[in-house]
Amino acid sequence: MINSVFIELPQLKRQLGNYQEQLKQAKGWSAELPVPLLNRCWLRLDCLKVGNLLQHLPVDASGHAPELIRFQQLLSKGNSADQAERLCWEEFSEEACHLALRRYWEAQQNPLYLWSLGNYLDFLEKYRKNIQTHCFSLPLLILPRGTEKQQLQCHWL
Repeated sequence: MINSVFIELPQLKRQLGNYQEQLKQAKGWSAELPVPLLNRCWLRLDCLKVGNLLQHLPVDASGHAPELIRFQQLLSKGNSADQAERLCWEEFSEEACHLALRRYWEAQQNPLYLWSLGNYLDFLEKYRKNIQTHCFSLPLLILPRGTEKQQLQCHWL
């Protein structure tokens, strides 16, 4: 469930202060930790829970297709690009490899998601480390404006 509040700037500061207090009261890492989400267009602050992030802000995982990961692994083991491609075709099929690559490039050219799987995992890792080290830095996710083709921004408060 999203808690929505239409805010003015002083109210934004108060809301963020409330979320900061919730964070300080946390007994440890939990799916219930707050993640404020700012919609700049409407100056609206929502608060998601860590456990609900993917439900509301799905990630682009096209770069993590098994075919592409295997290709990168083969390259890192010293195979040439041609050898790696041939081995991937044998393992997954030529069609599957082309489809994975096409999905990846389409996602790069026409992004449908506000963040990548890597960005999401980095976010979770930093938030978890902050909690474990008693650094109660609150993440503030900022949505891009409607016409902008950029990713979600994260600022730590």
